[in-house]
Amino acid sequence: MATFYILHSELLNRYYIGHTTESMQERLRKHLSDHRGWTSRAKDWLVVHTETHVDKSMAYRRELEVKGWKSRNRIQILIGRV
Repeated sequence: MATFYILHSELLNRYYIGHTTESMQERLRKHLSDHRGWTSRAKDWLVVHTETHVDKSMAYRRELEVKGWKSRNRIQILIGRV
């Protein structure tokens, strides 16, 4: 099993889109830890949406699909914020 997820930072007013085969708790912990990645810019990331997929390749396809939208409005509709 794999998870497609969307995080949101109020501080940055940005969404982060990703996928993982780890538990969401562990993945969020890594995003919030000290590291050099894009999510290190803020420490207030919250999980706002998840979808479970049968394998990593399906979760990755979903990640690419949503990233391809390049639309904040569509993401907000997906996560129920509109």
